[in-house]
Amino acid sequence: MTQVDMSSQLMDDMEPTLLQFLQTTVNSFIKWDLLRFFHDNPHAADTPENIARYIGRDASMVEQDLDGLVEAGVVRVNDVPGARIYAMSNDPDVQGQVDNFLLACNDRQFRVKAIYQVIRAMR
Repeated sequence: MTQVDMSSQLMDDMEPTLLQFLQTTVNSFIKWDLLRFFHDNPHAADTPENIARYIGRDASMVEQDLDGLVEAGVVRVNDVPGARIYAMSNDPDVQGQVDNFLLACNDRQFRVKAIYQVIRAMR
């Protein structure tokens, strides 16, 4: 079986909106961790350093991926003197997308497909 065949077989039954969300928004494992963090702590607003400490990741990488999520509209940022504070978007549509993604992650087969997509994006 070729790489193209395997890829299409893995993605054929994935909901198109979830696939697009994975390919455009959750294209790293750190972003996945950040979505889980903000989903589980919807009122959290903190610095990249503190968020990184909470999720067990490197602060500079977390800040980079937080900025990517800001660009995607999933996270918002407020600049205050001496710090940047990140929080989950207040947009109900965005929150719904995150909810749908994380709900789908409860399914093992979906997680395998999602992991495959993230690894492909890292190449």
